[in-house]
Amino acid sequence: MDSLLNSSRPPVFCPGCSHDKVVHALDQALTEMGFSGEDVVIVTDIGCSGLFDTFFHSHAFHGLHGRALTYATGIKMAQPDLKVIVTMGDGGLGIGGAHLLSTCRRNIDITLLVLNNFNYGMTGGQCSSTTPRDAVVGSGFLNRLEKPMDICQVAGAAGAPWVGRASTYDDALVAELKAAIAFEGFSLLDIWGLCPGRYTRKNKLNPKGIAADLALLPDVSGYRKRNERMEYGRAYRQEAAALEAPSEPVRIEAGCRAPQRGRQEVVVLGSAGQRIITAGELICLAGATAGCHATQKNDYPITVMRGHSVSEVILSENEIEYTGIENPSAVIALAPEGVGRRSRMFSALSPEALVIRAEGIELPPTAARVVAVDFKAKKIKSPDWALASLVVLAHENRVLTMDMLKGALGFRFKKEVLEMAKAVVDKISA
Repeated sequence: MDSLLNSSRPPVFCPGCSHDKVVHALDQALTEMGFSGEDVVIVTDIGCSGLFDTFFHSHAFHGLHGRALTYATGIKMAQPDLKVIVTMGDGGLGIGGAHLLSTCRRNIDITLLVLNNFNYGMTGGQCSSTTPRDAVVGSGFLNRLEKPMDICQVAGAAGAPWVGRASTYDDALVAELKAAIAFEGFSLLDIWGLCPGRYTRKNKLNPKGIAADLALLPDVSGYRKRNERMEYGRAYRQEAAALEAPSEPVRIEAGCRAPQRGRQEVVVLGSAGQRIITAGELICLAGATAGCHATQKNDYPITVMRGHSVSEVILSENEIEYTGIENPSAVIALAPEGVGRRSRMFSALSPEALVIRAEGIELPPTAARVVAVDFKAKKIKSPDWALASLVVLAHENRVLTMDMLKGALGFRFKKEVLEMAKAVVDKISA
């Protein structure tokens, strides 16, 4: 088969750069294996190794530094028949270390070629995660403070079943590339080479030195047996095929009429435990019963059962392009935490706006009409105040009607919970 190299963009590296040899070795491996450009995707990120995708006449993806494995994973999952090959330098490997570990754990069918020249060659020769401690590099003494990473040991410990080391100058490089590419699962080949533009100007390193250093490293062939398992994509599809097909989304038929036309904005202000988010959902569902589009945005802290809880809902018969609250039609104020979170909003409310306030909750000055409700006197517990407020909103004939609210309750709740919700509706209606 003909070469896969891109004749309109021949490889160009610094004179003596090992990357040039890897480009031609990879091309030889792919052609000997019978791959065409349609079969292969080269995924790269930043750095000198990031030029590889332009040098091959194949599918290609070029992304952010250290993130190449994430894109490659998505490509392989979406197009499992493609042979996905990632080229990454030791710099990108260090930056994307967490992505490397995740890919090793998954064992997805991707081949990672680490073009390891012990420095950030493109950006000034700074130390990388593989720079020897005694090397002289552009980042001063920093490499003397860190232990260089053994890429293969790290990958094997993280679960990669195929890991290997090679010298750019080894006659067996093409065979190693073919073995890595042919493996069904995640394979990583750590390819050592020279960076004459930066590294070897201050450090004595040559092909013989690389071979000698590689010979001193521990054998990594045992990871194949230790980490052997089904390839991730195949296992994923096998498991997914055994699942029941999800049901079609339930559609809400529009059988009600909204009390007002145009964009209606509602803000529900409360605290954790008051089911503020559920109230927002009910407003959205009520809008759907009248054929409205709906959006909901929620605001709450990471604390459990403490802090503010805010839900912002928009209903409109037209598509909603901007989901920010501009002119609230109604505000429900049930707790000081929520009111404090949106305190500046009250001064901007128009006289046409309606505020439903739980008795005892203080509000900032506002021109809006305020309706106070004593939920405690009606023996309604705090977790039900939000639902009760929607009933008040419906009786005010603002934003939603009782028919819309009842339709939303029937859709959202079932059996015992629905009966409890109906009891709250009856209490506040009485």
